[in-house]
Amino acid sequence: MKSGKLLAMLLFAGPLWGQLTSERILNAGKEPQNWLTYNGSYTSQRYSTLDQINQGNVKNLTLKWVNHPRSLDKMELTPLVVDGILYSVQSNEVTAIDAESGRVYWTFRYEIPPESNAYVMVVKGLAMSGHTLFWATYDGHLIAIDARNGHAIWNKTIADWHEGYQLNVAPLIIKDTVVLGTADNERGANCWLGAYDVKTGEERWRLYLAPNKATDPGAETWGGDSYKFGGSPIWVTGSYDPETNLTFWGTGDPNPGWNGDSRPGDNLYSDSVVAVDATTGKMKWYYQFSPHDERDYDSVQVPVLADIQWKGQARKVMLWANRNGVFYVLDRVTGEFLMGKAFVKQNWEIGFDAKGRPIPAPGSMPKPIGLSWIEPATQGGTNWYPPSYSPHTGLFYVSTWANYVGYSPKSKVLEKWEKNKRYQGTAVSAEERAAVSEKILRRAPVSSRKEEEGYGALRALDPLTGEKKWDFKMANYTESGVLSTASDLVFAGGMDGNFFALDARTGKCLWKVGLGGTVAGGPVTYSVNGHQYVAVAAEGALYSFSLPD
Repeated sequence: MKSGKLLAMLLFAGPLWGQLTSERILNAGKEPQNWLTYNGSYTSQRYSTLDQINQGNVKNLTLKWVNHPRSLDKMELTPLVVDGILYSVQSNEVTAIDAESGRVYWTFRYEIPPESNAYVMVVKGLAMSGHTLFWATYDGHLIAIDARNGHAIWNKTIADWHEGYQLNVAPLIIKDTVVLGTADNERGANCWLGAYDVKTGEERWRLYLAPNKATDPGAETWGGDSYKFGGSPIWVTGSYDPETNLTFWGTGDPNPGWNGDSRPGDNLYSDSVVAVDATTGKMKWYYQFSPHDERDYDSVQVPVLADIQWKGQARKVMLWANRNGVFYVLDRVTGEFLMGKAFVKQNWEIGFDAKGRPIPAPGSMPKPIGLSWIEPATQGGTNWYPPSYSPHTGLFYVSTWANYVGYSPKSKVLEKWEKNKRYQGTAVSAEERAAVSEKILRRAPVSSRKEEEGYGALRALDPLTGEKKWDFKMANYTESGVLSTASDLVFAGGMDGNFFALDARTGKCLWKVGLGGTVAGGPVTYSVNGHQYVAVAAEGALYSFSLPD
């Protein structure tokens, strides 16, 4: 064969589609050129050992390519990168992209029934096993897609949106199963965590996160038959510890969300982290962050796993900055409470008892007509956006809403639950809101309000103490995920459209670019042909940056 013909064949043959084995995912840290899971690895640290982009040259980052999906919906995704191919998902399409040039190889589209879109149709990300991508769609389908050509292999309905369910979580591959959970968005449906066979989509196990029967564990923590509409949704991808074979997932708030009078008790397993045997689906332990939640705090954050020296001893821990404004350290083997410390101003708890149960602040429970002043308010001190932990600096980085204050609208609960209708409580009227706002403003002097002005920040915490090490303040709030690297850089963004790189030890801004829309996804870094890239989604597009050639 002539050399010219051989060269042409190589040029047009397309990529060498890598096969992502469970062994590769297990050892993701040995492949820093790739981003193999939603959170980068099973630890969910979102930390990369790539260091070509460093504090000395990060100011030279330039845009290499942009990908615009057909949909203009807000992008909250974290892409996967496997052997030079980047996989993106947005609303109703999955795309395979050359991670170096931005060339699109294929796009798979699935039309989601518009009537199923009861809230906002966002997708956090994908999972991959072998040559198969897994996409959990808003309307309750789990679709297996051939990563080499974009063709559907199978399409399974795992949750019925007519019953109030939805999916928007990025699945997690554990061995030969796809693990993910359902959400209900306050529609009174009891949610579950489930494992599905990667080859067939058949269900291996299911763990309900609110009781279905009066004899189920936790049913005694729900008054009457309120457990039947408990909720406890899954919104964010969990983590996995192969040594203990435990997978960890955070659960959302109970139903109805804004008034707990009809559900007296702690309402397990809402607002909790559950530790589940990945093979059997049996719960091994749980910790409830906000018992009997009436503030919509939930616990839909990413559980970050780390091995640290805790009080002079090696400890396998879970680090968790919770929506309720408290930073937690738990023993991830036993679930033992090690520390809880507020990382933003809060007024709902005054400490913890010996077992880690929060002690409510006097008078802090919501009252009718919303006269209860709460901090942090409903969006929390942070929310679903994934944080990062750097073993190199020993710091935990989290996007934060600071000095975020509001009042709790403890409104009337609907008299009767109705299928696939919001089971959150009736709305507070405009007149009631105005009256409450006026009372709040009268009791807060203007000078103090200026001093307590809320802001968004990327905040660095010391996991050993919970103390703030530095803040990078923003002009607006933030919904950005965080990425840290071995060159002591931290990447994140904000609702003002800025994407930036900071000194991981001091918080000093070293580089910034305006992307023209909310940065609400998780940045990733990867390497192709010896060049390191940083990619991030902003509003309706995906951007990739690298150093000049």
